[in-house]
Amino acid sequence: MSALERGPAGRGRSGLGPAGRGQAGRGQTGLGPVWELVHGVPDRRLRPGVRAYRGYRLEFDRPRRRLEVPTGAVTLVIGFGAPLWTADLSGGPRRSLHPVARTSVLTGLRSHATLGEHSGSAHGVEVILAPWAAYTCFGVAMDQWAEQLLHPGDLLGVRVDALTDALLALPDWPRRFELLDRTLAQWAGDGPRSSPRVVWAWRELCRTAGSIGIRQLAGGTGWSTRQFEHRFRQQIGLAPKTAARVLRLRRALSLLSRGHSGVDTSLRCGFADQAHLSREVKRMTTLSPSRLVAVRTGVAKALVHDRIEGEITSFPAPPRLHGPPAPPRQHGSVAPAQRPGFPLRRGSPALSPPTG
Repeated sequence: MSALERGPAGRGRSGLGPAGRGQAGRGQTGLGPVWELVHGVPDRRLRPGVRAYRGYRLEFDRPRRRLEVPTGAVTLVIGFGAPLWTADLSGGPRRSLHPVARTSVLTGLRSHATLGEHSGSAHGVEVILAPWAAYTCFGVAMDQWAEQLLHPGDLLGVRVDALTDALLALPDWPRRFELLDRTLAQWAGDGPRSSPRVVWAWRELCRTAGSIGIRQLAGGTGWSTRQFEHRFRQQIGLAPKTAARVLRLRRALSLLSRGHSGVDTSLRCGFADQAHLSREVKRMTTLSPSRLVAVRTGVAKALVHDRIEGEITSFPAPPRLHGPPAPPRQHGSVAPAQRPGFPLRRGSPALSPPTG
């Protein structure tokens, strides 16, 4: 085992050792799957809106499939090769799945779960943002693409391809994170300003785990309820009440994963009763609370990699979605693969810059 290799202070770390935060690891025998997860802290000028970077390189002997549950964050995944297969579960678990392959994925706030899978090989970087910061960095009203899974180029154009090429050309994660700092700072400088009142309202929702009343929240901004809801949707993506449901789910999953009972969790999170908790969890994740807990506890801890530190975001699932490898990259762009019989979604309805 080699010692950890550290970049500049706070920039992340990598090495060969047991899998964990900011480390790369191998199976204990040295012959098993290889994974590298490197966590980076964004520049202080971007925080707290840009919350985290995570570089990853995974080499497993079989496909990996995960259930991604709703969170209070926007995720930009920039892939360096093989496609990621994703399927929208907003129609519930009985709906016919239509997985779509994309090398890179941009996800706004969602109130329903997503299935994701890779072939066993995955390499890229994730950027985690608060929704109000994504509004500023990306320059598009958040309600135009909430509840969607997009290729980043659909929203951000060719600048994503240029960024992908530049990231891939760099030799290590610290320099990739520094490039992300410079790029996101430039995008944010050119983007619309988030309203301090919307940012305050979002932080209050997070602080109270969605339990604060919407009228009380609107009153705190000084806007009418109608004006508040319009501004909130524009700069966060979801309606305030829907965002509160997502944040309440986030707290409930955290409590359940730490061993709290359904009754205790429902009381702490403001559900009417345990049945209400169960219905809401199943509606938003497709699985019951007991099933979610069983899925998390039934696998090795090293294989449970949540995308956001300190939150429950991901659950292992049996592989079913993966398709053929991605075609070669051409002219600086990343060309997603297409699974026979399933649509390749690269084009989306026109998304216009925010107004007002």
